Amino acid sequence: MTKKYLVKHWCNADFMMEKVVSEDDINVNLNDLKKNSTPDSTFSCVMIQGSERIKRTTFEEYDEKLNNSSQERISDK
Repeated sequence: MTKKYLVKHWCNADFMMEKVVSEDDINVNLNDLKKNSTPDSTFSCVMIQGSERIKRTTFEEYDEKLNNSSQERISDK
């Protein structure tokens, strides 16, 4: 049986987040987006292709066995 590895990439990317809102949800005259000034889970999100920048990459041996919660946990903190 061959070993498996979990590869992790920590990266940054540019996203476009958009949402259609009613005129009651914003104030066009004052350029006030009210609760829509910061994107949240109600916005749809699209990553801009080619904008990803990898900051760090790691890999570790991957074990498909279920976690055994009765075992003592080890933390490096």
